Amino acid sequence: MNDATLLDTAGPETRAAEALLARLDAAARRVETPCGEGSMVWRLWGERRGDEPPLVLFHGGSGSWRHWVRNIEPLAARRLLVCPDLPGLGESAMPHPALDPTPIAAEVRQGLARVLGEGTRYDLAGFSFGALLAGHVSAQAGPELASVTLVGAGALGLPRPRTELVKVRGKEGAERLAAHRQNLEILMVADPRSVDALALVIQDYNTRHARFRSRGFAHTASLRDAVAQARCPVALLYGERDAIAWPDVEARFAALRGVRPEAWTGVVPGAGHWVAYEGAESFNAMLLDMLTRRARG
Repeated sequence: MNDATLLDTAGPETRAAEALLARLDAAARRVETPCGEGSMVWRLWGERRGDEPPLVLFHGGSGSWRHWVRNIEPLAARRLLVCPDLPGLGESAMPHPALDPTPIAAEVRQGLARVLGEGTRYDLAGFSFGALLAGHVSAQAGPELASVTLVGAGALGLPRPRTELVKVRGKEGAERLAAHRQNLEILMVADPRSVDALALVIQDYNTRHARFRSRGFAHTASLRDAVAQARCPVALLYGERDAIAWPDVEARFAALRGVRPEAWTGVVPGAGHWVAYEGAESFNAMLLDMLTRRARG
């Protein structure tokens, strides 16, 4: 994986993680759409099945499509799965300058219309910063958006616990690896045993390729205000021990229900902020169940 590889500590587990990511990448269909002064990169897995709409996943801040590594194959077995690198992250170019998420969401939505075809109906799920963008897309979208699921969401107008992360810039080798491990334990997972070789390889790639800084958007109410305008069903999921919501996940649900009383909510037991990774099996089942219930009703 070139600069994503932790060369100083590469061993069998690291090589296996890199091989898994390379295999998933090779299996994807790659599409590029305009973004800022360059392009936004999208990856698609699976095929359309009957009337099931495609499922679009937006990753988290300082992330890439790799945030969904444990979800891609199970979900793509059921749906056409669409995962972009969001603007300024992964392989995607920086967006046009913006003071709030609204124009960035518009740029992403325009790209998605090119990828799927104008008016194609789809379900959308976003994690963390991706949840914020998904909410702003939902405020702009018409009947093509079948549902929006927010995962580990901030920007609901509530105080967020402080999560002071270790600086990784300038660090290499074992020192960088230790910083990644510490940051994953502080913010992303509940159980330190979840920080395995795959998580570390993903974290290293993501931090090396992150140029867009999204944390300033998380301390607002802009997601709550945006999703209030959505014309589709809304759901909100957290890991039980999500660092940005613990110890009062229910307050986040209440904030959403203040503007969307009918919203579905769910908690994955024992998982942290990166719930789609740490609690992947439960997360995949819960997301598919919510989408099925949305379709029925």
